Amino acid sequence: MSTLHWILLSSLLGGGVSVLAAAWLGNLFGTQRLALLISYAIGALLGAAFLEVIPHAFAEGSDPGHVAATILAGILAFFVLEKLVLWRHCHHDHCEAHDAHPPAHDHGRSGLLILVGDTFHNFVDGILIAAAFIQDTRLGIVTALAIIAHEIPQELGDYMVLRHSGYSRRKALLFNLLASGSTLVGGLLAYFALSVLQGWIPYILAIAAASMIYVAVADLIPGLHKRPELRATVVQVLLIALGIATIALAQVLSGHDHDGHAHAEAGAHGALHREADHSHRH
Repeated sequence: MSTLHWILLSSLLGGGVSVLAAAWLGNLFGTQRLALLISYAIGALLGAAFLEVIPHAFAEGSDPGHVAATILAGILAFFVLEKLVLWRHCHHDHCEAHDAHPPAHDHGRSGLLILVGDTFHNFVDGILIAAAFIQDTRLGIVTALAIIAHEIPQELGDYMVLRHSGYSRRKALLFNLLASGSTLVGGLLAYFALSVLQGWIPYILAIAAASMIYVAVADLIPGLHKRPELRATVVQVLLIALGIATIALAQVLSGHDHDGHAHAEAGAHGALHREADHSHRH
């Protein structure tokens, strides 16, 4: 197969396999345990943001201050976006009634926000896959497998957030698959304009991290405080820690380390820089 065909196939599989695996695991636990899995989702989102996405954003960016400012601006932007969703909902319903009787879910607000962030994150994954295949087919395969491995726990967290937001199993799976389609978009754009996209990576990652942090802290954690008893609190803390640990374990199993990302992705980043240098010389 040609390099472009490898990129197309791996981008589709890289996004789709992790989403399908996450949905299968989420459905395996059943809706009865959905409330418990929200704690796990919080841990997975925070783990992905602080252990995976933010370190990559700082490493790729030339100015850490600009990357940090983008994360801050992203959190504010998601706050405004959630307000817009709330205003739209209040226009069609009576907000006072919801204040007196809190709904079982948040009418899709946190689900919408996490889909936006997931789309940005998957877009960057597509860029990395393309960069790796441009350098070497074997490196591209290893990079795609590494991305699938470390995306599964995060996608599980995203899936549980969508279910918590009131999405049915089918809709949660469908929207997650649609968001994963940005992996293909990122791969195609990177194949044709790799040097241009290199400069976008840290800021795209910063926006993705902002969505994960905002949804976990602003939308999901407050719901846990409705169960203040000691037993429930201990379970919540353990499940949050489990979500974080899963992300850390996925990093180890997929070849990530604290000294410089995944070994496979290091080659992909190298391809990005070489392509950028080549374009500048010409």
